[in-house]
Amino acid sequence: MGCSRSQVDLAVDDIEERFEKGKMYLEKKKYYRAQQEFEYMLLRGKHTELGDEAQFYLAESYYLNKEYLLAISEYDRLVRQMTYSPFVHKSRYRICQSYVNKSPKYFHDQDYTTKAIDKLQEFIEDYPESEFRDEVIESLGFLRTKLARKAYESAILYTKMEEYESAVRYYNELLTSYYDTGYADRARLGIVKVHLKAGDIHEAEEFLSENENRFKDKETLRQARSLLEEKSAKKSGGET
Repeated sequence: MGCSRSQVDLAVDDIEERFEKGKMYLEKKKYYRAQQEFEYMLLRGKHTELGDEAQFYLAESYYLNKEYLLAISEYDRLVRQMTYSPFVHKSRYRICQSYVNKSPKYFHDQDYTTKAIDKLQEFIEDYPESEFRDEVIESLGFLRTKLARKAYESAILYTKMEEYESAVRYYNELLTSYYDTGYADRARLGIVKVHLKAGDIHEAEEFLSENENRFKDKETLRQARSLLEEKSAKKSGGET
């Protein structure tokens, strides 16, 4: 009863029983108890035919308990050390999900968001026919929209601070990297507004002329034209 783990006799120690007990705890959402069983099982039977499965369920017990960084570490161990395991595919997907879950709101540092996007793109490249493809594509769209919003809000802030060059830079960054998000038309309208606020009517006219066909939302395009026409009319009125 008082023996340590290192004193357990492998001849009589039933690792299959500990493995099944771990799965039972996992199903009952007793994640800490499940972790204990799977860690013990891996200590005793990592190189058995149950080794990769125990490694996967250990990672799952962390993931389901929302301990995402620990989950990533355990899934990654399976991917690197058990290359031919049938659990590699699901582990790669779970790593993606873990980073997505770690991605914070747009106004925080976005390192985890960037890592999530990288992992999702790698997953799509390696598993183009995956059963998780739709979820991965949806997550990519969600995260890219978040980064687009961060760039957009930064541009708005710089506009309010009258730092127009910085505002335009953020809008252009958005249009370069996140042109396919719902913030792209807002960025085009924003660039027109910034040029007009800075008194650069010619710059606004030139930008709108070059980008009219890129607007997907006709109402946003109408707003850009209206602002430009209004500013041009005021300028003409002031000159006469």
